[in-house]
Amino acid sequence: MARSEGRAESASGVAAPLAYVPFRALALGRSLMLFGNGMAHVALAFAVLDATGSLAQVGLVVGARSAANVSLLLLGGVVADRLPRSLVLRGACVLAAGSQGFLALALLTGRASLPLMVVLSLVNGAAAAANLPAAAASTPQTVPRHLLRQANALIGVAKHAGNLSGMSIGGVVVGAAGAGWAIAVDASMFAAAGVAFLFLRVSEQGGPVERTSVLSDLREGWGEFTARTWVWVVVLQFMVVNAGWAAATTVLGPGIADETFGRTTWGLLMAVNSVGLLTGGVLAARWQPRRALLYGVALVSVQTVPFFALMGPSPLPLLFAAMFVAGVAVDQFIVAWEVSVQENVPQERLSRVYSYDAFGSFVAMPLGQIAVAPVAEGVGPDRALLLVACSTLSATLAAVAVPGVRALRRA
Repeated sequence: MARSEGRAESASGVAAPLAYVPFRALALGRSLMLFGNGMAHVALAFAVLDATGSLAQVGLVVGARSAANVSLLLLGGVVADRLPRSLVLRGACVLAAGSQGFLALALLTGRASLPLMVVLSLVNGAAAAANLPAAAASTPQTVPRHLLRQANALIGVAKHAGNLSGMSIGGVVVGAAGAGWAIAVDASMFAAAGVAFLFLRVSEQGGPVERTSVLSDLREGWGEFTARTWVWVVVLQFMVVNAGWAAATTVLGPGIADETFGRTTWGLLMAVNSVGLLTGGVLAARWQPRRALLYGVALVSVQTVPFFALMGPSPLPLLFAAMFVAGVAVDQFIVAWEVSVQENVPQERLSRVYSYDAFGSFVAMPLGQIAVAPVAEGVGPDRALLLVACSTLSATLAAVAVPGVRALRRA
């Protein structure tokens, strides 16, 4: 485990992980990535709407990124368990910065065709497939075991602060200067994150790497993933939850915003959700119950509140409040999940378990994004949102009913 000057071995306060240089580098790098992605999250849907005027085309572009991400996640987990994770993170940042920079140039010069946007979304999704398992599995390498809860909460705060800033500024930039400039900032943030990861110097995971095939590594990771019922049950829950959230916030939400309260307000609504996530992270750093996983899984039901509010017409204060409480609730789950996985899965297999987690959690996202537009065009956005909300509640209740989820306790 890497060390840092001035560290007190017994420190266990909320800010204790900040005494570790590798932890600070990881938190900064992930925050920079989320700042850029926050701007791109607001900008991309409107860029496609400006170019094509079609919600269905928005679904294709954002769905292409998700499809590439999901299809390559398992390979990304194998790579992150075989190679130094800091090296994987730097390489993925270079790929992401290049793809987003090229997209920004195409938008700013008026040459952004639908096929080009789809291709660059695929490249960006591939970069994310390498980034996610490596970044998630790096946290236990940067702090002692007894600081995992605080470390994961602070990582969450850093990410959500970056996302909040990106979405807040992104809404303003898109409204004032256009989507191209927002995506250009996204590219520069990935480049800066790559520089931050140069300081992520930790000991290599596990012992000497045995030369095995990729398929053998995947089988070993699958065995670790399926060995714990609570792991795959929660992943199945989030297969539904994430598909619904992606459909609502990347397709239905921007469409409703264009027809009602406007693009800048939509960016601010998403930013308020990030404020809620940030607040939830601060609360989780200070306290969570011993049965933290059950507590977090149950709170995911609160994520449906914005869906009901968007069915409207709802006053803007209600929409902002709904986005905030949803964020607070969901980050309680995120911290509980991260600590549960990191405490129970061996470090040398952790990236692969995270890749199966992400694969299962994200696999339905592109389907949700692509399918929700024709559903909304057929039955209306309000009924499409009701379908999403009911699916989320059903999946959450099913997960809470599983004994393994209810019984798991923090170490």
